[in-house]
Amino acid sequence: MTRLRLVLTAAVIAALGGTLVAPAAASAGNGTSVSWSDCGSGFQCATVPAPLDYDHPRGAQIALSLIRLPATDPAQRIGSLLINPGGPGGSGVDFVREAGAYYPATVRQHFDLVGFDPRGIYRSSPLLCFDSLEQAMASLPPFPFPQTPAEEQQQRAADARLAGACASHGGAIRDHMSSADAARDMDLLRRVLGDRKLTYLGYSYGSLLGQNYANLFPNNFRALVIDGVVDPIAWSTGRGAQALTTPVGTRIGSADGAQATLREFFRLCDAAGPNCAFSGGASKRFDALAAKLRAHPAQVINPGTGQTITFTYNDLIGLTLGDLYQAAVWPDLASVLAYLEGQVSPAVLGEKLAAIRADFGLTANAAPTPAYYANEVEGSPGVACSDTLNPRSFGAWQRSADRNERQYGYFGRVWNWTWSSCRVWPSSAGQDRYLGPWTTRTAAPVLVVGNYFDPATRYQGAVTASHLLPNSRLLSYAGWGHAAFFIAFNTCVNDNVANYLVTVRTPAAGTVCQPEGSPFDPRSATKSVATAATGVVLPAAVRQALRAN
Repeated sequence: MTRLRLVLTAAVIAALGGTLVAPAAASAGNGTSVSWSDCGSGFQCATVPAPLDYDHPRGAQIALSLIRLPATDPAQRIGSLLINPGGPGGSGVDFVREAGAYYPATVRQHFDLVGFDPRGIYRSSPLLCFDSLEQAMASLPPFPFPQTPAEEQQQRAADARLAGACASHGGAIRDHMSSADAARDMDLLRRVLGDRKLTYLGYSYGSLLGQNYANLFPNNFRALVIDGVVDPIAWSTGRGAQALTTPVGTRIGSADGAQATLREFFRLCDAAGPNCAFSGGASKRFDALAAKLRAHPAQVINPGTGQTITFTYNDLIGLTLGDLYQAAVWPDLASVLAYLEGQVSPAVLGEKLAAIRADFGLTANAAPTPAYYANEVEGSPGVACSDTLNPRSFGAWQRSADRNERQYGYFGRVWNWTWSSCRVWPSSAGQDRYLGPWTTRTAAPVLVVGNYFDPATRYQGAVTASHLLPNSRLLSYAGWGHAAFFIAFNTCVNDNVANYLVTVRTPAAGTVCQPEGSPFDPRSATKSVATAATGVVLPAAVRQALRAN
């Protein structure tokens, strides 16, 4: 599940510009036309108008920002593949610009790859609750997630600051950022792109967008892939009276998935022997390291600034969770854990942490500095709090954190406090959200993709979604990391998903793709490049831990 309290992208691109070149016009379906312009490196960009409120389609309009990478074989072009990288709050524009060229050749051949910033996010009429990104970042607490009662009170105060700022300054878009509204935008974009039927690929939170679309527009898509899937009932309302006692970050079971993935990291590390720097009782070594950092945080020298920074237990959990997202960086995680355990010099430790940041395209000890105010702080809760029902009692969040930690260990608290500002978010948000049912029979089949060991969207979410959607097929990957198609570098997954996108034929029932080797095998340069691109789906607490050291 692409995030925790906020969403930051791995490589934030400056405002997309360029010289207009013979733009291709498309009808938005509401009487307007859209022109594509060259925005560098073979990409084209556009802005599309959409209703702020679909109950009043001729009323106030917002802007949706798009990017596309045209199909490599125009003669074989099927249409557009609309992509959402997750979040909520992730930039589809940045994702396609960073990762589009690396997609499988058959997908690139048949489809224009199209990314969009969902309404309220980044360049698409963003929710802006502060005067600058610096002000927004300053409103956050000084840790990735609260661990102690005192830190929980700091989190409570920070949540009140954020929600209060959005209530006062967020403007009209704040009340119209639900996934259902974004799904309605997707249907408008289908018409803008000139496609009779939508073809869609949604990762992580993008799976919720896909499930909203499938249930609201069951006859309007030709192929729809949801990968790294969130249980939509757990997300929106919970089951029974869960919404009164259990926050959304706990309901979706991400802590369970993260703990299972961590156990796999330990197992594979021990099996790798000398190829894993943390092998030999990896689980017990991690327990001892966590206990040591609780009592005595480590010192790190940032190689970029020379500043000495404290590395805490909270930072360890955020760092570990982030690296579990992408199995290709597990050797680097093992190395950092060994260095932390070995009490190496702060300078050496800083260099190792810098290598982790480089894997995900992150800038050391700095927030991104785009040419516009990237709404990284308020964008994610703007969507999540519009979509989900949550306890209003602060004590309920505290009790849930305690239960989740007892049940799922290290990651129970970090996931519980995800989107904790929803407790006090303006009640006017999410006026047109969709709360189910999630069981509509669609005209075309939906392909549901799930990893056995996903630290953010556990495999059970994909199983549940496949059971809810009557006309769907589950494709399983018996591997590791967050989401699978293209991201996991698995031939079986890539071939099955690409074939479905092109032919709309689903894999055989019960198909399980096996991993190719171990994450501790040598990695290729191609994997390293794509890993940096997939950093856009990292959770915010992880990025905070990474950038702080």
